[in-house]
Amino acid sequence: MHLARFPRARFAHLPTPLEPLPRLGAELGIDLWVKRDDCTGLAGGGNKTRKLEFLLGEALAQGADTLVTQGAVQSNHVRQTIAAGARFGLKTEVILEERTGSKASDYMGNGNVLLDKLMGAAIRYVPGGTDMVAELEATADSVRQRGGKPYIIPGGGSNTVGALGYVDCAREFVVQADQMDLKFDRFVTATGSAGTHAGLVAGFAALSVDIPILGFGVRAPKPKQEENVYNLAVATAETIGAAGKVKREAVVADCDYVGEGYGLVDQGVIDALTLAARTEGLLFDPVYSGKALKGLIDQAKKGAFKGERVVFLHTGGAQGLFGYQSILEPAL
Repeated sequence: MHLARFPRARFAHLPTPLEPLPRLGAELGIDLWVKRDDCTGLAGGGNKTRKLEFLLGEALAQGADTLVTQGAVQSNHVRQTIAAGARFGLKTEVILEERTGSKASDYMGNGNVLLDKLMGAAIRYVPGGTDMVAELEATADSVRQRGGKPYIIPGGGSNTVGALGYVDCAREFVVQADQMDLKFDRFVTATGSAGTHAGLVAGFAALSVDIPILGFGVRAPKPKQEENVYNLAVATAETIGAAGKVKREAVVADCDYVGEGYGLVDQGVIDALTLAARTEGLLFDPVYSGKALKGLIDQAKKGAFKGERVVFLHTGGAQGLFGYQSILEPAL
């Protein structure tokens, strides 16, 4: 697993901290830790920054002058992609899908959207259910017609190049745990576009690390989510020279905490965000980590992790909280 073989633009603040959460853990009756990937440093940080180091590395190696990507209106991935482009003098063309159907002024104009505009991206909105792959290609064609050289980054940065960021995170986490003499029984993460989850699975497999990974889904049903993660993990393992090491049983997604749909916040998410904020002073986003945290809290209270030392991956995104003010504030 020699990642120096792949082009990489280094700008993330790494390694991210691995910290105990004693007060939240006591509430849940488990030995709980957090891997602080909200601290990666790019325009507020988040998990996409790790992926973007490899994606930008490839874009720069190809001589691209424009990044083209897509996401939901309050996309953390889009915010970090625009920031990465600004860092290296690249233009960014963004397609934002109105995936939740919300037209609230805070959702459409505050949070990540405000930061997207601050950093100067060209933004285009499309209705929910739009073929986003086709929109990416159409936008890239438009860039080419204007004489530019686009580099397409899929939603969430989730392809084999982006997943390398979480192969590297898997290595980083294992080194930290060894240095701290900590044996972990489970690794918990949100799972959405699949790149983070798949990179961790591929990284652990390549390193022969036997720590179960549990992904709490934020959008797709369990069969589809696990299929997406497994396929990307297999392809990523092949890319790093670990073909055949990813086993199907290593990919586990619990998609029972999605609620009414992607990006839609329910009381369980609000309760989870509040508990983390008031026990540990940690801010989680309402779309990804918030839903995974809701699942972790519920399962822990049901005794699912009894006697375990669990690490939770904080994927960042607290900037998105400001896009949900009209929902969150009345519930606090």
